[in-house]
Amino acid sequence: HYGASYTAKKVFDSGFYWPSIYKDAFDLLKHCDSCQRQGKVSQRDEMPQNFIQIYEIFDVWGIDFMGPFPSSKGNKYILVAVDYLSKWVKAKALPTNNARVVVKILKSLFSRFGTPKLSSAIVEPIFAMTNSRESWQNMELPIDYLHHTTRRQVGR
Repeated sequence: HYGASYTAKKVFDSGFYWPSIYKDAFDLLKHCDSCQRQGKVSQRDEMPQNFIQIYEIFDVWGIDFMGPFPSSKGNKYILVAVDYLSKWVKAKALPTNNARVVVKILKSLFSRFGTPKLSSAIVEPIFAMTNSRESWQNMELPIDYLHHTTRRQVGR
């Protein structure tokens, strides 16, 4: 479909008319599964694009938890870290989502790839906890705490 007005015009051109034709055309398109899936997103509805300066691979990481999921071998959560430049993903299944576990995994990750210039931690209860922030500061790791609706690589 091309839009409510165009759809109504095509109906007029075919020789049909009824008083609520524009409303009906609008309702048709509003409930059309194909139109809703493929329709254009207006600029008003777009997420803002924020530029993040990245110079080298592994400079900036996005970090977030997924879960809880049904337990598999005692693991309920997945910690996901994504390098912003290469889009390389590191995921680790974990039994809990506490700060101690996160710090341990990130120390392992950063000892392998180097300490990043910036890590974007999505504001989850685990990342927003005071002891978690203190853990980041002990690692001397620059953290940019983001909210779910802002720029990020890791998502649900």
